[in-house]
Amino acid sequence: MVSRSIKSLLVLAFSVFLLSAPVVAQHTEEAAPAAHAEASAFDPAKLIMEHIMDAHEFHFFSLGEKHISLPLPVILYSPQRGLSVFSYGKFHHGHEVYEGYKSEEGHIVPVNAAGEHDASITVYDFSLTRNVVQMLIALTILVVLMVGVANKYKKNGAKVAPSGFQNAVEPVITFVRDEVGKPNLGHAYEKYMPYLLTVFFFILINNLLGLIPGSANVTGNIAFTIVLGVISFLVILFSTNKHFWAHIFNPPVPGFVKPILVPVEFLGIFTKPFALIVRLFANMVAGHIVITCFVMLIFIFGAMSKVAGWGFAPVSLAFTIFIYLIEILVAFIQAFIFTNLTAVFIGQSREGAHDEAHH
Repeated sequence: MVSRSIKSLLVLAFSVFLLSAPVVAQHTEEAAPAAHAEASAFDPAKLIMEHIMDAHEFHFFSLGEKHISLPLPVILYSPQRGLSVFSYGKFHHGHEVYEGYKSEEGHIVPVNAAGEHDASITVYDFSLTRNVVQMLIALTILVVLMVGVANKYKKNGAKVAPSGFQNAVEPVITFVRDEVGKPNLGHAYEKYMPYLLTVFFFILINNLLGLIPGSANVTGNIAFTIVLGVISFLVILFSTNKHFWAHIFNPPVPGFVKPILVPVEFLGIFTKPFALIVRLFANMVAGHIVITCFVMLIFIFGAMSKVAGWGFAPVSLAFTIFIYLIEILVAFIQAFIFTNLTAVFIGQSREGAHDEAHH
């Protein structure tokens, strides 16, 4: 009943959002030219894409024409122009050209003396985008916290009760070991626990950091999830044995079924990491889009009428906070699902390697 109510609520919100766009357009078309220009300046689709896509700066908010943001280093190499290192703030949000380059919709392109795109110049972009910077921050947090916990265990051993962050991490590690590692990997779980724990905490930290206003949605970037999926794919492949491949190319089915089942089983090898990649990416992107849509409803109604904008603001903020709290739960759930499915696929690749007691 609760899940149906939530789904109905989301459908209603999206319906209002989609229906508001033509209403706003029709209203402003009949209004004064100044009001039409103000409404046309607000592009929800563009703002949503800017929120979920990568960028060369951390943008927090805007006050009129003033943008509060943190520009990141731009590192470019061109065989024709050499190495260029400068701050992204030199572009002044894409309005100016700097050292023969300019920013077009978040992409840095070379320009000629007239300020037009020069296709004859080859550019290799090694810039630190916000996804890269935030991923490095998440990696630093992971290493610092885990090394601190490990040092406490080395110093105090298992006889002293855990304290501080160690007390918060130990139940999570135990949960992953008992609910993910042991059921899916049997006696070989200790061999894979370092990888499973690294994947779980790395995804979790990036998910939580992505919920901070102004931060990057790293796990909502398909390139990030592809790398994680490929790494899991390699771990799965290196864990296979002869029983696994025998089941793929010589399944225990009647002979006339094998020509159909063998290609299906072979494709299944590649659909497993694909499921990991798409599941994490889609869920994290969807959550951020829903939150952004609820916030933008304030401005959509505000473009129709200031009274409607202020009147709908409390409702929109209430739904935003509600979805935001759900996203915190989703951050843990998606980290668990990715780790658990990885363990399941590794366990399937080790088919025949478990003893009878484990079965």
